[in-house]
Amino acid sequence: MTDYQDDEYQDDLGPSKSQLKREMLALQEVGRRMLDLSDEQLDSLPISDRLRAAVVESRRIRKHEARRRHLHYIGKVLRSEEDPEAIERGLDAFDAGSAEHTRRHHLAERWRERLVTEGDPAVAEFIDYCPSADIQHLRNLTRNARKDAEKQKNTGQARKLFRYLRECIDTVE
Repeated sequence: MTDYQDDEYQDDLGPSKSQLKREMLALQEVGRRMLDLSDEQLDSLPISDRLRAAVVESRRIRKHEARRRHLHYIGKVLRSEEDPEAIERGLDAFDAGSAEHTRRHHLAERWRERLVTEGDPAVAEFIDYCPSADIQHLRNLTRNARKDAEKQKNTGQARKLFRYLRECIDTVE
């Protein structure tokens, strides 16, 4: 008589049914969070066209049971074709209270301070960090923010520079 509780057979069993269900529910929750995003935010996530179409389709479904079934479908697409960790990082970046959002916010603040205090050398370093940034626009924003700082005025130029830096940082990471 064979005892299936031996260690050599435990490796062949794989994850338990409960573990598989927990993973499935976690993927459905990722899909549910994607439904709340705007179109621009959804476009910035690293997802396939099939998943994007499924999310857009799910937004228009109003019946509870149909929506539940469609979330199962989104979870299946996430499980089979996507990188859920990358999508979750992207979703966390949109959450105002998340650690990733806070980290990017502080990074943009540090770059703004460096750009205003150091000028062109810091602009060159930021261009190395974010090659997709528009150099001329960045220099113009930096120059205007420096003028405000020198005159001790607040015309909103530092805020404009900060917003542009946030956009650039979001494209890098």
